[in-house]
Amino acid sequence: MKRVSGGFFPPIALERGRELPIYRQLYDWFQRAIASGQLKPGQRVPSTRALAEELNVSRIPVLNAFEQLHAEGYLQTFVGAGTCVARSIPQETIAPLPTKLTGKAAGRIARPVRRAAKRKISDANLSAKIVGPQPWLNLKGAFRMHLPALEQFPVEVWSRLVARHARKLSKQTMAYGEPMGYAPFREAIAQYIGAVRAVRCEASQIMVVAGSQQGLQRSARVLVNPGDAVWTEEPGYFGARRAFASVGAELIPVPVDEEGLMVEEGIRRCPKARAVYITPSHQYPLGTTMSATRRMQLLNWASRSGAWIIEDDYDSEYRFGVRPIGSLQGLDSDARVIYVGTFSKVMFPALRMGYLVVPADLTPAFSAARDADDIFSPTLYQAALTEFISEGHFARHVRRMKILYMGRCRALVEEIRRELGDTLEIVSAEAGMHVTGLLPAGVNDAAVSQRAMEDGISAMPLSFCYLKRPARNGLVLGYGTSDGAQIRDGVRKLKASLEAVMGRRTDRARR
Repeated sequence: MKRVSGGFFPPIALERGRELPIYRQLYDWFQRAIASGQLKPGQRVPSTRALAEELNVSRIPVLNAFEQLHAEGYLQTFVGAGTCVARSIPQETIAPLPTKLTGKAAGRIARPVRRAAKRKISDANLSAKIVGPQPWLNLKGAFRMHLPALEQFPVEVWSRLVARHARKLSKQTMAYGEPMGYAPFREAIAQYIGAVRAVRCEASQIMVVAGSQQGLQRSARVLVNPGDAVWTEEPGYFGARRAFASVGAELIPVPVDEEGLMVEEGIRRCPKARAVYITPSHQYPLGTTMSATRRMQLLNWASRSGAWIIEDDYDSEYRFGVRPIGSLQGLDSDARVIYVGTFSKVMFPALRMGYLVVPADLTPAFSAARDADDIFSPTLYQAALTEFISEGHFARHVRRMKILYMGRCRALVEEIRRELGDTLEIVSAEAGMHVTGLLPAGVNDAAVSQRAMEDGISAMPLSFCYLKRPARNGLVLGYGTSDGAQIRDGVRKLKASLEAVMGRRTDRARR
């Protein structure tokens, strides 16, 4: 074990024998030291060269850790001052992080008897926005949203594992299963998300569900009563809006900027909200990453107000340029975060396999809700997926897909910039399986989407993701299923669709 201490800089301890890589140990140490107040905003930190020398390690893991901390907003570099803890992190958001969950959720989970309550709808179009049709999902051509590259999935390996488990079905496997899920599968998930997503949990806290949508629905049913206010990102994921609206929640749209959810604005609009739905690692649909400051503000507010945070970590594996951003749940010291994960994007949607990580004090409530709904998840696919993970097939598939999607993302962005110029302004292209572009002021994105469908391509209107009227419309384009030729052809068709719609707008203006 090596320690380094210089001036007022606290000592860093590295454990050489751990499976956790050195860069991850350094990242975790800095993250916790900043969140706990051990390192203050604006405090200078050692250079990567000095830190590597004093720790007697290669400079590469130190550089990797600092790169990640910079990407997440924990560190900043200032001219003349070197690298410092980000000054944007306010003191009031800093709170000590205990080594174990505090269990403060105890006593707060009791749900009052459901009372009759009408869902509050402040926007005349809100109901349509929650349950409205999505015709752009009916096409299988370029830019179809939410679909991975199915042709790249290792079908033979997966089929062999499923067949192997189907041939040796035991009485135990064929009988009723546990409401929380198949125990070995939950162990595999806990190990995976602990290493890759910095989620802190035991296997006993994991519930297997039929995809993230069922996870959202179950969270809404357990945590929210009719009339309770729930913050949702604006723009945000329509599936989450549906889940919370279905239990009679009052949806409170909170705007998103380049740092993610505007927490202070959420508090101004509704300080006593029961819950907040958030996509901090890769905001849907804008693609931004929630800053360290906003994460701490959100956790601090939830702890003070007793609110629940539902963290949807979709697409978290596919981040380009830097390592995946750590989960919000990993920073939670007060057991307020329910973490939602899914295999639909990294495997295939028809698998219908996802999971929740719930605070330990909430597991009885979630287990009881599951038992009342459909008792348990099918065991066969859980057993096969357990082996798919343990034999390394899952990790290899994710690595291959990350490289593939990175290439498709770059190809799409380059083609848009070449063909569309300033007509479609890309917001973010750093992760996931889609890009979002903003249209010129006054252009109707629904009209563009309709015209694109007539030309055989899918283009989701950004306005569909808003509860209120957006300041600027745009398009959301998926690239998971589109190869290079489809991307080039799709952008040319999209250009024609835009010209047709914008031409009509110009003609009307002239009249």
